[in-house]
Amino acid sequence: MGKVFKSVEEIQLDGVRFVDARFDLQNKEAGNKIFEESHAPGAIYIDLEQDLSDMGSKNGRHPMPNKEKLSAVFQGLGLSYEDQIVVYDQGAAPFAPRAWWMLTYAGFPNVVIVNGGAPALEEKISFTKDIIKYPPKSIEFVWRDELYAPREAVKAIVDGEVEATLLDARAAARYRGEMEPLDLVAGHIPTAKNFDWEQLKSDGRLQANDALRSKVAQDEHVVVYCGSGVTASPLYAVLADEGYENIQLYVGSFSDWITQYDVEKGTNE
Repeated sequence: MGKVFKSVEEIQLDGVRFVDARFDLQNKEAGNKIFEESHAPGAIYIDLEQDLSDMGSKNGRHPMPNKEKLSAVFQGLGLSYEDQIVVYDQGAAPFAPRAWWMLTYAGFPNVVIVNGGAPALEEKISFTKDIIKYPPKSIEFVWRDELYAPREAVKAIVDGEVEATLLDARAAARYRGEMEPLDLVAGHIPTAKNFDWEQLKSDGRLQANDALRSKVAQDEHVVVYCGSGVTASPLYAVLADEGYENIQLYVGSFSDWITQYDVEKGTNE
């Protein structure tokens, strides 16, 4: 898959298509407002909930959008497979990785994340208020279905029908079921291990560390999830950046799992 995260110095900034994915889960209008005030030249804005989730679905808190929705979003933004796409958020956040994953799932071959986000990018180029509306593009999508784990695939892992490691990206206390601020049930998907995605943060950037490398081996089949599929995205992206090849994202995550199946408490470590 190649490098997912690149520093500003590593990115050829001329002629790229910037995608601004900034978002705030506590203030859902904030990302778009920040974009309107200042963004990378020529950038388009992708909204976590309006564009990269199907909020009308009951399959979790940020449910997987279907291919028709994603097709309409990406074509409507005027993107094409030929574009060199550079995604950024506020830095060390899950929103650029979510956008990167959806674009990669949709078959876009040249997508990278600015490590350090908008603050790092703004040190290199001048941001602007000018908003460009691009004409829609027609795309023959080549979907990468192998990157996505639906609920049924996760159930097969839990039941021992498929050999794979489920990796829960939430805080350890939520994983163990000691507290649950967002979902109706506390605990984790049975058999899952835990690696809090916040451990990937370092000086405003996201990067792998020895704790992650020791948690899952590169030759393992790994399926990552979190509460609603958002904060599992940076864990997935960092694993991909490290060269892990057999990884999938359960976008519905814990909030989708509990609509159908039982959970486990405690730890599998």
